[in-house]
Amino acid sequence: MKNNLLSEKLVYTGVSTTPTHLHLCTYSPTDMKELSADSFKNIKEALNSDNINWVQVHGLKNTESIRHVCSHFGIDFLVLQDILNANHPTKIEEHENYIVIITKLFFPDETAKENEPDELSQQQVCLILGNNYVLTFLEKESGFFDNVNTALRDNVLSIRSRQADYLFSVLLNNVMGNYISTVSSIDDALEDLEEELLTIAADSDIGICIQTLRRKYMLMKKAVMPLKEQYIKLYRAENQLIHKVNRAFYNDVNDHLQFVVQTIEICRETLSSLVDLYISNNDLRMNDIMKRLTVVSTIFIPLTFLAGVWGMNYKWMPELDWRYGYLFAWGLMIAIAIIVYFYFRKKKWY
Repeated sequence: MKNNLLSEKLVYTGVSTTPTHLHLCTYSPTDMKELSADSFKNIKEALNSDNINWVQVHGLKNTESIRHVCSHFGIDFLVLQDILNANHPTKIEEHENYIVIITKLFFPDETAKENEPDELSQQQVCLILGNNYVLTFLEKESGFFDNVNTALRDNVLSIRSRQADYLFSVLLNNVMGNYISTVSSIDDALEDLEEELLTIAADSDIGICIQTLRRKYMLMKKAVMPLKEQYIKLYRAENQLIHKVNRAFYNDVNDHLQFVVQTIEICRETLSSLVDLYISNNDLRMNDIMKRLTVVSTIFIPLTFLAGVWGMNYKWMPELDWRYGYLFAWGLMIAIAIIVYFYFRKKKWY
């Protein structure tokens, strides 16, 4: 890894090929204006310092456009580098004039093959709250915040009459909604696996499913657990960007975050018990196979003994000269096999 403090060059480290484009939504209690463009200079003139300005950036390939956005709003160069680092860990960071949240969003992996267990794909999202603006940076064009755009157009719950920090809480709630749906799907899948593992005749692919769910769990844990520790920063009394009147909405977001954290902990316990149950089931299946092989071996032990006796090369062996000796030998061996088999059944060893 290169030392980012020794270079002014900006590099997007992700794999998304989405072309960089911007969407501006500037609004006041009485009106709203939307504008889309491929570069910041095309929407810069439409920014209104008297309104709330929400700038959405989709696609991070054009690092110069990202630089122009951040420079206009006074975003630090290190934060700019963090935005372009697709593998940056989740964090909440306070600055003098803005707050930065970097985290992940999760979606079903569209590249997964039909017969393979469902994987998760993730993309980084960065939210920045300023005094009268909100910036969002997404790696791909996902339509993730389209419902917020619709709410602004329809002025749902007088959303255009509220400050920028209220919009920020709504966007955070969208992120929490993504976490809740993702972690709930993992929890449901774990419960289904648990029911399946309670039967001895479980599918041999269950081990693969457990590992897939474990990877999903680890992705969720890496994204959510830092938020649990750092979310308290938004409640500090000296935080001037979060107004007292809107703190209740951040409490609501925190409730959703706590639900996600609790479900992740439940998933951890369930995964641990599933691994133990899977290993136990494998042992039971192996014991069952060994028991069947032992029964077969035990049935053939007396038959092998009789075959050995009659296979000895003694001159005077009455059965060899008896007319019905061959049939007698077969009948005796079959009778012994049946008696041993039913003896095992009676003892419930088979």
